[in-house]
Amino acid sequence: MPKDAKLHFTLEEYNSRLSNTRKAMSDRDIDCLIIVDPSNMAWLTGYDGWSFYTHQCVIVQHDAEPIWWGRGIDAPGAVRTTYLHEDNIIKYLDHYVQSDSCHPMDDLSEVLEGLKLDKTAIGVEMENYYFSAAAFQSLQTHLPNARLVDATALVNWQRIIKSDQELAYMRSAARIVENMHRHIYDIIEPGLAKNELAAEIFHSGIKGVGDDWGDYPSILPLLPTGMDATAAHLTWDNSTLKAGDITFFEIAGCHKRYHCPLSRTISLGTPPQKYLDAEKAVLDGMHAGLENARPGKTCEDVAIAFFDTLEKHGFRKNNRTGYSIGLSYPPDWGERTISLRRGDKTELQKNMTFHFMPALWLDDGGLEITESVVITENGYESLANVSQKLLIK
Repeated sequence: MPKDAKLHFTLEEYNSRLSNTRKAMSDRDIDCLIIVDPSNMAWLTGYDGWSFYTHQCVIVQHDAEPIWWGRGIDAPGAVRTTYLHEDNIIKYLDHYVQSDSCHPMDDLSEVLEGLKLDKTAIGVEMENYYFSAAAFQSLQTHLPNARLVDATALVNWQRIIKSDQELAYMRSAARIVENMHRHIYDIIEPGLAKNELAAEIFHSGIKGVGDDWGDYPSILPLLPTGMDATAAHLTWDNSTLKAGDITFFEIAGCHKRYHCPLSRTISLGTPPQKYLDAEKAVLDGMHAGLENARPGKTCEDVAIAFFDTLEKHGFRKNNRTGYSIGLSYPPDWGERTISLRRGDKTELQKNMTFHFMPALWLDDGGLEITESVVITENGYESLANVSQKLLIK
């Protein structure tokens, strides 16, 4: 390991993660795992860089230290942020980058052949933002004797139970998002331009709180107003807030790539009764769901309790109401494993972490009041402390 590598966890923790991943590989008869998801790359090796717009990966074998493979100019980043020996940091030449005549995965195939892995079962993350059809096609073409196995989310599932250090980083992210929401409420007023409000959110989130500095979140701040808030994922423009506007803020604090998402809604003036009714429905449903957020219950138990309570108030929600969270890179702060919805019978365990997302998108706006929680020995803990209500200013 380079003496000045910036690691956020102990080598013992990285080794434990690697051991769990190798066991999962053995269970699937996978000899070699090609990990392209930057969250999984970071979780296993510490690698942290904005290089995921080009092809890169970590190669995991059963009996050797992992290998980082990527663009040449990013190799020093692997030296600076991972525990890997420099001999295990392999770079490809820049003529592969965004080329019409060759593909970076052509080079990876040569690397795998040199490691005598070209006739083995190779796991690839098929359903992933960072693995393209062309990447798969290149591996198929240049590794005709290999058996390419779909290993989508194999590593993601190893990440669902958080260590004490991971939870410490998520609590730091919670302190940041608490401060972000306080700052939003302090400055929001009629006449404020949405882009100026977004700039303030960024400033607050990245400045952080005390020693808890802010990392960049995996999703940009979402702050739609009025009819724009009938959609779930709009960002901002240069429009000016006015009296009577209702805006939801879906934001996250982030510290060392660990997230604490939290949403709140602010009305500039007294909101219509329908929003007050929706507030009560959402909060009653949230509390009913969280009563089931404890070890031994399932994700489905949480979701059904929420949905049933919501329907008693005359509201329906036709999408999931939460998901697993933790370490992540753009474009998503979810872990892409567990969902709080009907049919997900994953059993809750201590130190699982979720964004409980009982949002409603109505016919003339939206209401988001959410919580990020960690499952404890006997129940749950809310990571952030922000008043659970429709805020009025």
